[in-house]
Amino acid sequence: MDLSILIVNYNTCQLTVDCLRSVFASETEYTYEVILVDNNSKDESVQTIRELFPQVKLIENTENTGFAKANNQGMEVAEGRYMLLLNSDTIIQQDTIQTMVAFMDYNPIIGASGCKIVLPDGSLDKACKRGFPTPSASFYYAFGLSKLFPNKPEFNQYQLGYLNPDVEYPVDCLVGAFMLVRRETIEQVGGLDETFFMYGEDIDWCYRIKQAGWGIHYYPRTTIIHYKGGSARRRPFKIIYEFHRAMILFHRKHYRQKYNIFVNGAVYAGVGLKLLLSLLTNRLKPIRPATITQSSGGVEVKS
Repeated sequence: MDLSILIVNYNTCQLTVDCLRSVFASETEYTYEVILVDNNSKDESVQTIRELFPQVKLIENTENTGFAKANNQGMEVAEGRYMLLLNSDTIIQQDTIQTMVAFMDYNPIIGASGCKIVLPDGSLDKACKRGFPTPSASFYYAFGLSKLFPNKPEFNQYQLGYLNPDVEYPVDCLVGAFMLVRRETIEQVGGLDETFFMYGEDIDWCYRIKQAGWGIHYYPRTTIIHYKGGSARRRPFKIIYEFHRAMILFHRKHYRQKYNIFVNGAVYAGVGLKLLLSLLTNRLKPIRPATITQSSGGVEVKS
């Protein structure tokens, strides 16, 4: 088996059906399997997927285990030379599998790669190519300096906005919505860290992959669409909390020993301030009907 495609579903029945249809419409010479892990959905996801896509390997959890653990479950039964983490709210192109697997085959030193990801309006999903969230990079990003100086590399260390999104190059990290990883790489560094329930597990994985000596590459020769939750509605507290918790987890795991007490204290205070501001801003947004759905960081809000 060349490729194992791992999809985590949580109450995203129609999105997942559309995603699977795009996968099975692929034109490729490579063999692939699809492993779908359902995190105890309350909608008709399991029944619908079983009826429409009997060829999918379906794992049914009795609880929402989170994004990292669910993907690890899929990896345990996967048979492919490569593992593709693919969000349930994405649509791939007919050439995506062929293009990305061929790229990895031609570049054996690359441990993980990602393609260009666009939002439904055609704009770039900036998370598809990123630098690591060092204290300085996180500060510039969190407090808007990267937006004020979009063409200055020193202020855009995280989202790399100064780099052309239509050109290929090595990056620090990709996004879990689409991440193609070599089996040998996973065998060396391990799977996703299940301490991260939502958000951050993809950045942590990329950090460990690069620490192990593997390359990570952004390859925009094919494009997928990523349907994300809207930002104009009020979000549940858990989503906001877990997003900021992931920042602390990542810093403690990889950066705390590299910086002194003053830098670490500033990071924790900054995350705390950002959490407070996010909660206050969220309170001002209108309440709209929404459901919590699985996404690249674990949970998104869908209308």
